[in-house]
Amino acid sequence: MEEQTLDLTLKELGILPEEYQQIVKILGREPNYTELSIYSVMWSEHASYKNSIRWIKKLPRKGKYLLVEAGEENAGLVDVGDGLTCVFKIESHNHPCAVEPYQGAATGVGGINRDIFTMGARPVAQLNSLHFGNLDNARTRWLLDGVVRGIGDYGNSFGVAVAGGEVVFDPSYETNPLVNAMSVGLVKRDHVISAIAKGAGNPVFIVGSATGKDGIHGSTFASANITEDSAKDIPSIQVGDPFAEKLLLEATLELTQTDTLIGMQDMGAAGIICSTSEMSAKGECGMQINLDLVPRRQAGMLAHEILLSESQERMLVVVKKGREAEVKAIFDKWDVPCVQIGVVTDSPDLEFSYQGEVVARVPAESLVLGGGAPQYEREYKEPAYYKRYQQFDINQVSEPEDLISVAKELIAQPNIASKRWVYEQYDTMVGNYNLTINTPADAGVVAIRGSKKSLVVSVDCNPRYVKADPYVGAMIAVAEAARNVVCTGGVPIAITNCLNFGNPYNPEVYWQFVRSIEGMAAACTRFETPVTGGNVSFYNQSTIGDRDEAVSPTPVIGMLGLLNQIQHRTSLAFQKKGHMIYLLGESRNDIGCSEYLVSHHRITESSVPHFDLEEEYRLQMLVSQLIEKRLIASAHDVSMGGLFTTLVESAMPNNLGFDITSDAEIRLDAFLFGESQSRVVVSVSEACEEKFVDFMLERDVPMCLLGHVTKSEIRVDDISYGFIADYKHSYETALEEKLRR
Repeated sequence: MEEQTLDLTLKELGILPEEYQQIVKILGREPNYTELSIYSVMWSEHASYKNSIRWIKKLPRKGKYLLVEAGEENAGLVDVGDGLTCVFKIESHNHPCAVEPYQGAATGVGGINRDIFTMGARPVAQLNSLHFGNLDNARTRWLLDGVVRGIGDYGNSFGVAVAGGEVVFDPSYETNPLVNAMSVGLVKRDHVISAIAKGAGNPVFIVGSATGKDGIHGSTFASANITEDSAKDIPSIQVGDPFAEKLLLEATLELTQTDTLIGMQDMGAAGIICSTSEMSAKGECGMQINLDLVPRRQAGMLAHEILLSESQERMLVVVKKGREAEVKAIFDKWDVPCVQIGVVTDSPDLEFSYQGEVVARVPAESLVLGGGAPQYEREYKEPAYYKRYQQFDINQVSEPEDLISVAKELIAQPNIASKRWVYEQYDTMVGNYNLTINTPADAGVVAIRGSKKSLVVSVDCNPRYVKADPYVGAMIAVAEAARNVVCTGGVPIAITNCLNFGNPYNPEVYWQFVRSIEGMAAACTRFETPVTGGNVSFYNQSTIGDRDEAVSPTPVIGMLGLLNQIQHRTSLAFQKKGHMIYLLGESRNDIGCSEYLVSHHRITESSVPHFDLEEEYRLQMLVSQLIEKRLIASAHDVSMGGLFTTLVESAMPNNLGFDITSDAEIRLDAFLFGESQSRVVVSVSEACEEKFVDFMLERDVPMCLLGHVTKSEIRVDDISYGFIADYKHSYETALEEKLRR
């Protein structure tokens, strides 16, 4: 290849000159175009984590519930007792959704569910974390509509209930939305399937849908900035078929009940080349693959197009030699195509042939994460804005005279108001696993059939906090996810994460990433919630003209907890008029990074809310004990919107009100709307109050009596703030009305 042509090819494929030299050294020769394409996708940021893996390894990856360490399998594997394991993972589909929101979101849901059932687990719950720009922008509304319909249509047809999630609006996501999908599954411990190939001569099958040209170089596309020309990359967006995936699920799970399997892997990012290389590298073997045998839905496909296609609803399956007929019979029963395309070899190489020629021969180990894929440490430095944020002073912000109007205004903000318009498009009941449909709680509760236990799941991240201080903000993301699980009655046991950042070659962006990892590691260590795996999504950065604008750093936490006894399930809802309302934890003169500060005062640069990791840990241990002793009737954590929002959310489910007294030593706006962390609102019945107070007096956690639950009116310091019915109407209709306008 001529030097000028080579330079253009490398630029097109996203391969650095030094990486090309490394490829030449590995192969001992010049690579052909197909081989270059293979390294392009497998060494892309999306597949190799080359700019993040060294920092990710600093996260805690061991724990008493974990059955494998992070990265050892397609998803996290956690022991939940009674011979059962939970398989769970979160992943991003940000770039596809930025240019084609419907299919981008749909295939994101399909891909994360395949990661679960390739391990032999039946998906029982989905969650999602969605971040969009300003709703006044028509493009934001188009993106929101497409993403929500894509998630709903695919998930509803596939048949897995949505058990929770979050939707956040911020101008930084104007061009580059974040769409993070999480799936949770259950499998008997002795039926778990590994993504491995071994045993020379064992047949290799491709099962599922035919291969087309959709998604080619999708991993490379996901490893670059979104630009004004990104719409031209729509051919890189995969197209999903949930009904084909449903058949694939049932056929696959039936196959796992036999002893025919060696290993199995989803054909997601980078398609055939990813599955063949990762399974072979794990089993320290190779494969011979005949691409002519791959079922195709388009004529004239080139070798690299077949290898790199990200067509959906496909799996790579390695089975025991001599058992081919049994395997084929199962897939035939479910009308799922199943074709042998090669065999396992005892060579370290992957050899691909097409139309009578060997088109690529590469060592499997050289392609994969932890093998020959490059690993970099990037320069990082504290951003210029950071010190400005730390200099924020509450005394420079005047307190509004009419806080009643502020309260009503705040409850209707898109970040606080009900996301009913979103979740009503999702099936939350299919499968009867979701136990929080009629019992609202801080986290989703998912049934474990055949056990007295339940799973408790939550996703959380407040990007404002992370931007203001990535170290503290990431700790808060872990702490809030854990707090939600604890307030629901569960014990946090592990996390998966989706780390969404801008361009890693920008030192200020990389500083955000590094500090977030350090904060996450500190919090996960304290809460004993190791990281089971997840996803790094860099390049969430828009190039418009000559300006590069990164999204706010968004390390989303997917938390898994265990509810050991269903009678400990705790609602966020006030249960009865006359119950006493207590605040656990300490309120402070703090409005930093609050929704109140941003939406009412239009101040976007401020310090992160108060947070102390040890305070948080003590609070969560206390709430767990209160629930175990059945001393409280409800529990709801104080988070976005502050104490007033928490109280309104607790009052609305049963159409009750509240009458509270503020702290005279704290500004009233900070008391009502500040977002200082490590606080939980609990309600206590008259029968339990004496025991509750006696128990609390022996504990090292601040507590104050706020007031009591009323029939319907809201009163603060003996002043009426209105009636819960009006707040509820505004809360439930604000988002829909804004979209309609």
